[in-house]
Amino acid sequence: MLPEKTFDGKTGIITGGATGIGFGIARELSRLGARVILASRKEENLRKAAGEIHGEYHVLDVRDAAAVEAMAEKFGPVDFLVNNAAGNFIVQSDQLSPNGWNSVIGIVLNGTFYCSSAVGKRMIQSGRGGVILNVIANYAWTGAPGVVHSASAKAGVLAMTRTLAVEWARHKIRVNAIAPGPVHTAGASERLFPDEKIEEGIRRTIPLRRFASLDEIANAAVYLLSDYAAYVTGEAFVIDGGQWLSGADYWGRIRQMLPR
Repeated sequence: MLPEKTFDGKTGIITGGATGIGFGIARELSRLGARVILASRKEENLRKAAGEIHGEYHVLDVRDAAAVEAMAEKFGPVDFLVNNAAGNFIVQSDQLSPNGWNSVIGIVLNGTFYCSSAVGKRMIQSGRGGVILNVIANYAWTGAPGVVHSASAKAGVLAMTRTLAVEWARHKIRVNAIAPGPVHTAGASERLFPDEKIEEGIRRTIPLRRFASLDEIANAAVYLLSDYAAYVTGEAFVIDGGQWLSGADYWGRIRQMLPR
C-alpha cells in the first residue's frame, strides 16, 4: 500500500512477531525497508520467521519486566514498537481459573505496559520520539462471552493507548491501536474457532461476511506506523468488516457453540 523504502533507516521491535498478525506486519515492514526485530518466547519460531524476512530476533517473555528492560537496553532507542504478544482461549467466566486469568492479563496488559515503558523511556531520552502500535480486539469496547480475560486486558490496553498518546505527544511519540476482527492464523483458528460450525457462526456476525486477510491487517498497521500518519495519535482503528457494530450481542448469538 505504501511506497517502497517508506521505512528505510527505521528500526523497530514486534512482540509476538514470529507468527500470525505479528509476522504479517513484520513481513510488510521488512518489505518497505525497515530493520525488524522479532520478539517472542519460542526460539524455533523466531529463527524461522527472522530468516524469512532477513530480520533479527530476541527470545522474550513479555511478562518478565526485567527481561523486557534488558531487551530495550540491548537494542537501544528504536523508531517503532508493535505490541502484538497475546494469549487467549475460549472459556466461560465461571470456569476461568486465577492462573488462566493471570496468564492472559500478564501477557496482554502487563506485557504491553512493560514494553511500552521500557521502549518509550528510551524514545524520550533519544529526543527523536517514535511510534507505538498496540494490537487489541474489536471486543475491547463491547466485551464478549468466553473471553472475559482477553476482553478485560484489551480494554485496558485501549485505555493505555489513549493515556500514553496524550502524555507522550510532547516527546514526539505517537501511540495508536488496531483492533482486528476475525482473521485466520494458526493460533487463533485452533483456539477460537476450531470447527466449521463455530467459524460459520462467527462469519454470520460480520456484515461483510468474511474474515480479514493478514495483508489487510498489515496494511493498516504499517500506515499507522509510518510518517504518512504523522498527525494520528490516540486512535484505535477497527478492522473487522463491521462486526463490532452489532455490539456484544453478536457473540451472544454464538454463545451456545462455545465449549463448556
